[in-house]
Amino acid sequence: MHEAALLSDNPARNILLFFEEVPVPDDKRKRDVPALSKIAGGEPYGVRDLAKKHGISRDQAQRLIRRLGNNRKKLDEAASRLKARSS
Repeated sequence: MHEAALLSDNPARNILLFFEEVPVPDDKRKRDVPALSKIAGGEPYGVRDLAKKHGISRDQAQRLIRRLGNNRKKLDEAASRLKARSS
């Protein structure tokens, strides 16, 4: 028997305790959110999407990714500054 089931003398509570600890693989709340904080800088779509989002050239977007890495927040800030300077 699962050790969580030993926490209560109530059989109904034991079932609840057991199922509270079982991870649900398709639970939408447990998504890998940190992946969203990165841009796929090595992929053409990552460069294209960054350029399109900020109205800069693909060449400019690629240079930013090479210089700053793939951190989405830093790239968005730098691309916004770059666009503001060129406007």
